[in-house]
Amino acid sequence: MDKAVQYKSDDRELGTAAFLALVQQVWPGTYSAERTRAALARTLNVTAWDGDCLVGCVRLLTDGYLFGTVTEILVLPEYRRRGVGSKLMELAWEASPTSLFLGAQPGKEPFFEQLGYQPSLASYHRKKPRQK
Repeated sequence: MDKAVQYKSDDRELGTAAFLALVQQVWPGTYSAERTRAALARTLNVTAWDGDCLVGCVRLLTDGYLFGTVTEILVLPEYRRRGVGSKLMELAWEASPTSLFLGAQPGKEPFFEQLGYQPSLASYHRKKPRQK
């Protein structure tokens, strides 16, 4: 694990600008700052920081009792394979009041399986264009 990286289990101070800077390096696109701010307020945000730079984030969405899901796990490319994603997922598991369900991008299943996640229900999606 990278010793320079500091983790926050429930980062209530996560700012929209820092989050969008991370997102742009992982999933480039056009995002509304206001809608992103509202989305961040609705999730439990587990973050990884190298100084003032957000290098990783896992967002959890949960009803607090019956269901919880990882909405995304984002790690800067240069911080991958350094234990950052594993530590974020460990902290997310500890912070979640419920079991966790998640979807894995094809080819990423071994990462989650090595963390103790097991294949479960099939995942389906129906995409809508993101509102700007």
